[in-house]
Amino acid sequence: MLPQGRVLQTASNHADKEAFMKTRVSLVSLFLFFLFCMSSFVSADEYSGSVQARVILKTKNMSNGQPITYLRSDKPEVTVMTVELPPGAETGWHTHPVPVYAYILSGSLTVEVEGKNASVFQAGDAIIEVVNTRHCGKNTGAVPVKLVVFYTGAENLPNVTRTVAP
Repeated sequence: MLPQGRVLQTASNHADKEAFMKTRVSLVSLFLFFLFCMSSFVSADEYSGSVQARVILKTKNMSNGQPITYLRSDKPEVTVMTVELPPGAETGWHTHPVPVYAYILSGSLTVEVEGKNASVFQAGDAIIEVVNTRHCGKNTGAVPVKLVVFYTGAENLPNVTRTVAP
């Protein structure tokens, strides 16, 4: 791989540089998402040396029990972000028009889903979030909740839409 400065010299104008960086970020995000999702298909035997692999979650359903759905788009866009909720904080009621996957790094997250009992997710848990269903995440614990969240959306489509409580 060429040093970053060398690669950027190939872009002739600002628009090309911006498109190049967006593509690069998208490819890195897609790669990380691929590794996250495909972890259920590998085992430690498929790697060499002392590499260990562990399936965190393998499911066909979202956290509310409904089948997983995927977005169909000519302009897919993956966003990967970290989210931190201090003790007592909540996300507020919202929906996702796109598939969302999360991994709890620390803390305990209680998620209320419209029409369902609340679920509690702990550090080390993976979440297949609900699509187009109102829900609210709350940190009822004493330590911050930290998550890595993967939004598999599309250009110009919001990942989160705020709603009123049911």
